Amino acid sequence: MSPKAVNVRVLTMDSELEFAIQPNTTGKQLFDQVVKTIALREIWFFGLQYTDSKDFPCWLKLNKKVLGQDIKKSSSQPLTFKFRARFFPEEVSEELIQEITQKLFFLQVKESILTDEIYCPPETCVLLASYAMQAKHGDFNEEIHRPGSLVNERLLPKRVMEQFQLSPEEWEKRVVNWWKEHRGMLKEEAMLEYLKIAQDLEMYGVNYFDIRNKKGTELYLGVDALGLNIYDKQDKLTPKIGFPWSEIRNISFNDKKFVIKPMEKKSPDFIFYAPRLRINRRILSLCMGNHELYMRRRKTDSIEVQQMKAQAQEEKLARLQERERIQAEIDRRKQAEQEREAMRRKVEDLERNAAEARRGKKDF
Repeated sequence: MSPKAVNVRVLTMDSELEFAIQPNTTGKQLFDQVVKTIALREIWFFGLQYTDSKDFPCWLKLNKKVLGQDIKKSSSQPLTFKFRARFFPEEVSEELIQEITQKLFFLQVKESILTDEIYCPPETCVLLASYAMQAKHGDFNEEIHRPGSLVNERLLPKRVMEQFQLSPEEWEKRVVNWWKEHRGMLKEEAMLEYLKIAQDLEMYGVNYFDIRNKKGTELYLGVDALGLNIYDKQDKLTPKIGFPWSEIRNISFNDKKFVIKPMEKKSPDFIFYAPRLRINRRILSLCMGNHELYMRRRKTDSIEVQQMKAQAQEEKLARLQERERIQAEIDRRKQAEQEREAMRRKVEDLERNAAEARRGKKDF
């Protein structure tokens, strides 16, 4: 008798997928099924996230069996995973090639900003909301987007809405004023513009961990595309100490103790302590993945990436040509309409003049 299949649910940022896996299915086999289903090729940024039995978020290990990992189980629900970006690019406009990749990043970063997981200043939130509207609806249209029509849209973080004495309608007006400026911008371009602004926010792409130093002081460790940073517990925006990847010779841990060895041998090691051994494992795994991508960016693109970039360029050119064709057709129709209107008025004027001339003859 064949082993019983297990149903799993995978939530991407814009869809819900269902798969049936076998007891011996590995994380990589499930991951490969997901990326194949959504036609994603830039797989190196992404992972499958789950909640473990202690309610901590974890990343699925690709080299181990799915069912052998500590996934929280429910008698009424299938095993659930979130397909999310685990690693972030240094420069979105250069590194995010595929449209699907850009869209997944856009939706994930937008959600993080709206939930305040990434802090964003109020004025920047308004500008980002205007790009989000362009990405969702295209050009602003006064006939469709009447005042009050965006009240049900999630435009801004709750913090921003509550920080100032402005009504939802007033916030909407501010967003619309910026939105009007983006006329003619493709939805894909609006997503990329959103990400180009978001990537400069201090908390963008940073994974934070609770740690303590040797003295027992509570701190945050931040891991991102460029290296490691240490933050005060009250300030996740400004690092106290930074360790760029290029200045780190080695990182290691032993139980709860984690050691960062600087490249400069005279510099002292930086030692901190995580609450649990498994946290240090997660930190090391995240460091290794980020460092690998950091080194990869500094090498010549692989043949696969070169081909993807060439294909993306061709698709972008085709979209621009299609947009120009549609715009030319709109202009042609508008011109024809104007000519018809001018002809109609001319005929009306001739008929009116003829009628007046007839009346004049009768009077005579």
